[in-house]
Amino acid sequence: MSLLSVIVPCYNEEENIALFYEELIRNTGFLAEHHMELEVVYVDDGSRDGTVSEVKKLREKDERVHLVSFSRNFGKEAAMFAGLENCDGEYVVIMDVDLQDPPSLLPEMFSYMREGYDSVATRRVTRKGEPPIRSFFARMFYRLMRRISKTEIVDGARDYRLMTRQMVDAILSMREYNRFTKGIFGWVGFRTKWMEYENVERARGETKWNFWKLFLYSLDGIAAFSTVPLMFASVVGVFFCVVAFLMILFIIVRKLIFGDPVSGWPSLVCIILMTSGVQFFCTGILGQYLAKTYMEVKNRPIYLVREKL
Repeated sequence: MSLLSVIVPCYNEEENIALFYEELIRNTGFLAEHHMELEVVYVDDGSRDGTVSEVKKLREKDERVHLVSFSRNFGKEAAMFAGLENCDGEYVVIMDVDLQDPPSLLPEMFSYMREGYDSVATRRVTRKGEPPIRSFFARMFYRLMRRISKTEIVDGARDYRLMTRQMVDAILSMREYNRFTKGIFGWVGFRTKWMEYENVERARGETKWNFWKLFLYSLDGIAAFSTVPLMFASVVGVFFCVVAFLMILFIIVRKLIFGDPVSGWPSLVCIILMTSGVQFFCTGILGQYLAKTYMEVKNRPIYLVREKL
């Protein structure tokens, strides 16, 4: 019999552990028809509540439930990678424990896999329940990524994705420390079917993603899958060099023809402040790429396990 592995990253989600398990079992009855078994891998991302205890309770009732618990909080990207490393299924699906990734979609996702797809991915067509400003910047981020990156990153894409073992192994071969999984999914390729669904609000609890964390996450994505910002910094530098050269010629000619002293110190200060700001901005871009390189060459582990069942 083949095996379906369900990867469930968790961080302070004790309220949703059992609720997710019940909903998952309710919607995976179809697996028996296809001679498939199920395993559920909860990855605890250094939770400070009773998340681990709730998973252990499920484990006592059902040996198909597994636990990988981190020594501290390493982030969702590390949790997803750990789940992929610690599962054995021929088919693997990543799902959020808060039920924003509806298990009811699994039968339809498997129907597409039987048509020959290597991956079935989901995307939200609405952002109901999100703050308007957050939704606006999310759409702007995806629009920007489409313009500056060659990797396909679909607007509204979720981490909720069903994959074959071949695709999972390809993802595991990318052991970069600064991970942006949505980009990695697109970079490895494979034949992918996109499923659309309306946004589902969390079952219980509050989201761990605030605006600032999402902003930093977007910077990781840009730095990981595009070098256009570096090119932009170079172009801006060349532009200001040309402008400076033309201004020098203008001042020399003005002095020779009209004999006027150089005046206009307020405008000069404004120009200096503007160019300085641009220089600092470009230096910041370089710093982002340098910081990512620094973290990669350290070759630190992506995560550390405290307990594993």
